[in-house]
Amino acid sequence: MSHSYSQDYQHIVFSTKERRKLIRKSMQSKLWSYMAGIGRNHGFLVLANGGMEDHVHLLIQVPARIATAKVISLIKANSSRWMNEHGMKFAWQEGYGAFSVSKSNLGAVKRYIANQERHHRKMTFEQEFIGFLKKLGIEFDPKHVFG
Repeated sequence: MSHSYSQDYQHIVFSTKERRKLIRKSMQSKLWSYMAGIGRNHGFLVLANGGMEDHVHLLIQVPARIATAKVISLIKANSSRWMNEHGMKFAWQEGYGAFSVSKSNLGAVKRYIANQERHHRKMTFEQEFIGFLKKLGIEFDPKHVFG
């Protein structure tokens, strides 16, 4: 076969270094837009993104020619450089969560990402992330999830 085909949607979640509240409200929409631009420039599609002061959620369509880990590396490296260029001492945590999404659930994930502020009135990022791992049956050691 001369071509590769895939349909790989990923809900990506990662936090700022030490989960510090580094993404000021005034910078959030600019950062989300910049992250979408990183996708356009590197050939992957950011369908939705958003988050809070200490973490980000992205819904990404990952093409067959690039690994999810590479997509995340490109987003983290370019966005942290951009934040630093805009006067903030900024860094992302080392790890991430990448959860596959079926096409039929794209709308639900987009709504989830869009409603982060309301969602986090009820739970912390740590509770949210552990909830994802448990819901999806991903084994983890609580001592090592957040470093």
